Amino acid sequence: VGIPKEIFQNERRVAISPAGVEALIKQGFNVVVESGAGESAKFSDDMYTKAGATIRDVKDVFASDVLLKVRAPMLNSALGVHEADLMSEGATLVSFIYPAQNPELMDQLSQRKATVLAMDQVPRVTIAQGYDALSSMANIAGYKAVVLAANNFGRFFTGQITAAGKVPPAKVLIIGGGVAGLAAAGSARAMGAIVRGFDTRAAALEQFKSLGAEPLEVDMKESGEGQGGYAKEMSKEFIEAEMKLFAKQCLDVDIIITTALIPGRKAPVLITKEMVETMKDGSVVVDLAAEAGGNIETTVPGELSVHKGVIHVGYSDLPSRLPTQASTLYSNNIIKLIRAISPDKEVFHFDIKNEFDYGTMDHVIRGSIVMQDGKVLFPAPQPNSVPVAAPPKQKTIQELAKEKAASISPFRATLNTAGMYTGGLASAIGLGICAPNAAFPQMVTTFGLAGIVGYHTVWGVTPALHSPLMSVTNAISGLTAVGGLSLMGGGFLPSSTAETLAVLAAFISSVNIAGGFSVTQKMLDMFKRPTDPPEYNYLYLLPVGLFVGGYGVALQSGYNIEQMMYLGSGLCCVGALGGLSTQSTARLGNTLGMIGVAGGIVATFGALKPSPELMAQMSAAMAVGGTAGLTIAKKIQISDLPQLVAAFHSLVGLAAVLTCVAEYMVEYPHFATDPAANLTKIVAYLGTYIGGVTFSGSLVAYGKLQGLLNSAPLMLPGRHALNATLMAASVGGMIPYMLDPSYTTGLTCLGSVSALSAVMGLTLTAAIGGADMPVVITVLNSYSGWALCAEGFLLNNNLLTIVGALIGSSGAILSYIMCVLVMSRATGAGYAILSTVPATPLRLQGVERPCA
Repeated sequence: VGIPKEIFQNERRVAISPAGVEALIKQGFNVVVESGAGESAKFSDDMYTKAGATIRDVKDVFASDVLLKVRAPMLNSALGVHEADLMSEGATLVSFIYPAQNPELMDQLSQRKATVLAMDQVPRVTIAQGYDALSSMANIAGYKAVVLAANNFGRFFTGQITAAGKVPPAKVLIIGGGVAGLAAAGSARAMGAIVRGFDTRAAALEQFKSLGAEPLEVDMKESGEGQGGYAKEMSKEFIEAEMKLFAKQCLDVDIIITTALIPGRKAPVLITKEMVETMKDGSVVVDLAAEAGGNIETTVPGELSVHKGVIHVGYSDLPSRLPTQASTLYSNNIIKLIRAISPDKEVFHFDIKNEFDYGTMDHVIRGSIVMQDGKVLFPAPQPNSVPVAAPPKQKTIQELAKEKAASISPFRATLNTAGMYTGGLASAIGLGICAPNAAFPQMVTTFGLAGIVGYHTVWGVTPALHSPLMSVTNAISGLTAVGGLSLMGGGFLPSSTAETLAVLAAFISSVNIAGGFSVTQKMLDMFKRPTDPPEYNYLYLLPVGLFVGGYGVALQSGYNIEQMMYLGSGLCCVGALGGLSTQSTARLGNTLGMIGVAGGIVATFGALKPSPELMAQMSAAMAVGGTAGLTIAKKIQISDLPQLVAAFHSLVGLAAVLTCVAEYMVEYPHFATDPAANLTKIVAYLGTYIGGVTFSGSLVAYGKLQGLLNSAPLMLPGRHALNATLMAASVGGMIPYMLDPSYTTGLTCLGSVSALSAVMGLTLTAAIGGADMPVVITVLNSYSGWALCAEGFLLNNNLLTIVGALIGSSGAILSYIMCVLVMSRATGAGYAILSTVPATPLRLQGVERPCA
């Protein structure tokens, strides 16, 4: 293998580095290097000698069997002979050749019976990324273009605010989103400039965006995807539109870098003389297509020039201006190509096939070899199985929302906003007028404020914490125990049906509370690393002791501060949801949730002031339930934690149903004289309905996640009609419920709606695939919050209203976030929407492309 010195003017690269020489020798080659070949790239002859090469003169090097070069062979003026004529007959040449532009060179090489591997013809497919010298050199050119632009620009790239004044950041426009353009965009952004990128290919615009650049588009839909990773020539209409865009940008930007090339053609002129003359004095343009004629009309190829105060960088040897780096990368490309096409250490050979599949090694060999034993093989035939163009990327929900917002006129947008606030304020006035008692407006106020807090709490939640956040909100929703405790009565045992239902509600809620917080802790323990600092969670006993103990002292002193206790508990629950939004505060969030629930239950005991016998009954129900929850959570495997959250969640729905029915039984004797009786009945009915859906839906979700039920969607015939009938029956049940004052009719309607809602939760959830169950659980979690709100209104309890609104609104937002992240077929706006779209298996579509 011979490595000659490059003789092209100002070329400082060398084909093989000393490290590359070592690799070639390991491959079985003998390497000869022309004296001084690597000096310009900072590779001395001694370095090559130490690597195992032999230093020879130019004629000995060109007599090698395999010749490795950077530039195509050219006339050696010192010897008065063409480099092609110095090659031995039948030799193999690996170099940049550009066969379409150099037909005379191809004739000369053919006369020497040469075999030629053109580095510029390596197919741009995934398997050939390691041999893609064009990309390697383009990467260096893009970086160097930004360095040269910064060197010739009269200001900082980054913006600064100093004591001497404010310095605005430079504005850089990059035309062409290939390897060079993307390298330039990344470098300019790293230096603090405002970067804008233009390309005719949608994929390139996405890459610009990923690097922090602003992608620019014209108001025309036309794909610029071409063959081999290049952009194709666009229509006349598109070119006119992009020229208008460039003219507008020239008035604003400070630096323009152009990289647009069409293989085998003169570079298109994208920036005209008139555009350049509109740019500010001191602006800089860098034309990476200068060697092919230039994208900028006023560029002088190969030179640094100035036109009307605008500095033009027209150098055509940018990779050579970083010779050490460029030579190292180019050497790696050649070594990998030789090793791939001829892995044999004894004989250097390769098979050329005219029939080959796209993206295979046969494709790489046939595309790279433009001549074999003097026979011209360029151009290569088309491969089989060429992939079709990638389908256009579907826009995200946020992008569609932005487009919709942009299409609305400012007047219309302002009118919509004003109308929304008008409706909201009018509703507040209407609720105040229709309030059945003085406590109702206060509860609505608490509900509204808590809902707003919940709405804003979880927007920034880390995706990895979605499951722990669901788990802690599920545990907090176990405050349905407060409803059960408020309705309990009797002595050591309940004395009526309503009190029995209340005991069951308290017991079930306690299972959910203890098990829910334990599951959350186990989930968070999965993120714990051995290198994490030690934890001192026992210190949180200080606020717990002050909160609970302080209340006990205040209660013994005759102070009734239950409402402040409820406020403190509600704030702790807010902190729990906020804490579970980030990894650093997740454990604190779980602890705050425990404090909030504990404080709420203790305050409930204090407000009720039960007899010792009733206190024993309450304590027993809570203790047995909590023990059961802890036992279940402790025995469960890590992989089963998400489905356990769903199982616990069903208990919240059941507790809500039991509490609402028990409240109806307790309050029925007062309906005749209570002005808020109708409100109480409506809230009990709605709470029962929501609880029934949550109960059965959560059980189905648990079954699908646990594998007890088939995870495939259950598409019942006429399911939409069935769900509509169930909904109509549930709504219709309110008519006799509200009109008939009899106790039997009321209980019958509540029992009927609980059964109907349970069936509806089953049919809705069963029609959704197992992969979407996490989203379903968050929707049901939101439902349980509204059920908790219903209990708060029934019992006139601020804590339940605060926590219910908090969980309801935050659950709805979390459902939306999860839908967006997993590209679900629903937006989380309504649970029923999920079940109306048939599930389809996930398919990956598109074209495999090399990374830049």
